[in-house]
Amino acid sequence: MTTEDPSHHPLDTRFPAMLRSDKRLSGIFNALPCPGIIEMCAYAGFDFVIIDNEHGSAGLETTENMLRAARASGIVPVVRCLPHDISRVLDMGASAVQIPMVNTAAQARTLVQQVRYPGLGHSGGKRGSAFSSRAAGYGAFGGSAHTQRSNKGIALIVMLETPEAVANASEIASVEGVDAVFVGPNDLAYSMGFESNWAEPQVAAAIEQALRAVAKAGKCAGTIALTAGDQSKYSAMGARYFATVSTSLITRAFKQAADSGRTNEPGIAY
Repeated sequence: MTTEDPSHHPLDTRFPAMLRSDKRLSGIFNALPCPGIIEMCAYAGFDFVIIDNEHGSAGLETTENMLRAARASGIVPVVRCLPHDISRVLDMGASAVQIPMVNTAAQARTLVQQVRYPGLGHSGGKRGSAFSSRAAGYGAFGGSAHTQRSNKGIALIVMLETPEAVANASEIASVEGVDAVFVGPNDLAYSMGFESNWAEPQVAAAIEQALRAVAKAGKCAGTIALTAGDQSKYSAMGARYFATVSTSLITRAFKQAADSGRTNEPGIAY
């Protein structure tokens, strides 16, 4: 083992290139504070996992252990978080941050500054520098090499979740340093007055408008896709970055098991 072997760096830097490719990416939101779930997502074959620190209950210590589980099992870890947590999450070794409720290009530019270090291709970067973090190998991989690796290898995904954001989708996607734009259909539906009804024609039209605008701007577009049919439908609109939800899958599997148990005759061995 040498310190130059990228497979031994705590920071997985594959994601920006994956987002720039033409490949369809399949991932999963996980709000459960459990490193074992992260490993399961990896072994199931997902391309990435979104550790959900917006709606999940994981503290920062558990988040760091979930990032360790992702690195050990080979899945790319994204962390959905609020802007005030960006620096700490990146210092823990997240490969990307996904930020909710981005409504304007100005907001997106501010987020780029938070994610990027100054210099090395990002003169406007304002991320604070520390090489004692896990992302820098606690100093083993620090210095300018870490700064360059982070600026090139960390991705920023912004989320569009309001009519204002949809109207500004092209401008937001065009901001340099934004790697992908994810349309959040649930909050979008609520903000349009339709609660969680994504199928409402006005909401469906807004989702399509945003996805097509992002793709036309040359950035990776994404949204929630709970089925293969969803992926095919949104792929036709230009999306390539898809995520399902771990709790939905687990709850559905538990319900199927419970229902199956009620239909079996007593005494049957399993």
